[in-house]
Amino acid sequence: MKILLINHFPLQGSGSGIYTMNIANQLVNSGHEVFVIDLDNVIDSNNYNFSRRTIICNKFENPGAELDFNFPCFTTHPRSFKTFYDLSENEIEEYVDVFSKITNDVCKKFKPDVIHAQHLWITPYIAYKTGIPYIVTAHGTDLIGFRQDQRYHRYALIGAKNAHKIITISKQVHQDVLDLYKVGKDNLKLIPNGFDTNIFRVQDFNRKELLEKFGLNTAPEKIVSFVGKFTSFKGIDTLLYAAHSITKKISKVAFILAGNGELMQNMIEISQKENLDNIFFLGHQNQNDISLLYNLADVSVVPSRIEPFGLVAIEALACGTPVVATNAGGLPDFINDKVGKLVEMEKPELLAEAIIQELANNTKKTKGKYAAKYALDNYSWEHSLKEVIQLLNSAVK
Repeated sequence: MKILLINHFPLQGSGSGIYTMNIANQLVNSGHEVFVIDLDNVIDSNNYNFSRRTIICNKFENPGAELDFNFPCFTTHPRSFKTFYDLSENEIEEYVDVFSKITNDVCKKFKPDVIHAQHLWITPYIAYKTGIPYIVTAHGTDLIGFRQDQRYHRYALIGAKNAHKIITISKQVHQDVLDLYKVGKDNLKLIPNGFDTNIFRVQDFNRKELLEKFGLNTAPEKIVSFVGKFTSFKGIDTLLYAAHSITKKISKVAFILAGNGELMQNMIEISQKENLDNIFFLGHQNQNDISLLYNLADVSVVPSRIEPFGLVAIEALACGTPVVATNAGGLPDFINDKVGKLVEMEKPELLAEAIIQELANNTKKTKGKYAAKYALDNYSWEHSLKEVIQLLNSAVK
């Protein structure tokens, strides 16, 4: 098959971007021809094994850009704090027109058999306008956008209604799509996200050298990691408040936070107010370094208020690291006592208690091996892709 994937965001720095990149790689490895359209405000110098067309944004910084403004997000991105809700009507129209024109140009040259659009937002509408059969993956943040800004309903509803199939990534997202978009149950297929087994795996490492790589010149006995966007729904503030209690019980513990976003400075200020000198903010990290961080950590934490799926939790488990997570969105689908702990959201004291238990009981050794196998058996891309390919084939037929 010749498959065109289209996404609103760069392939690096967002969950749906990583999802798109992983699917594209796996499809190529399975013998299919793949083309990807994405948006960015820089030229991505990474080498990919598929063809790609990036819509360059933000003419203020990029004179040759195709969109006047930076690429908009549902929440935030390491390279853009602009949201879809900030756009004026004229900017929305410009966004749709430019995205449509470039998609049509790619379709004329690439001639895809099928399109895989990301998010129940504008890309499915653009796919619909091409006349080529398409499927859509609902990632969850698009549902946040649907609730927040009705101006996009005219695109999202048409795109959802005419899709051959809509992939949902968790039970919560599945139900939300049914409630919000009023599509039939037969139009939906629940296929959880997968992780890249070549990157996220148990690795041997030199602890001292790895600590130095991440800028830690101390030697903590225990390490807690967080990976994600610095935005409100990720609940990083809850983790920071919990860190105060954890540090009282476990003195030689370090908290390493990877990611960036609009609330980065705010989180730094909270850690300062809490007199926490064991919090380390790494900023945005590439996938390989994130895998090393998971391997280094004794426990990884996902303290989200909203979490459509929680791929970072799966990636941590794949690296043999137990996960303490909140009972938000898709996380209860796969986090349990065998691989970590599930706690009530927005409860720093409960989060602290669960993390202390995991650290004190050294569950990296008792749960880690099972966690890695659990992730591999149930959530690898090889596992998920078979069902995605079936949907693409059925759309073509």
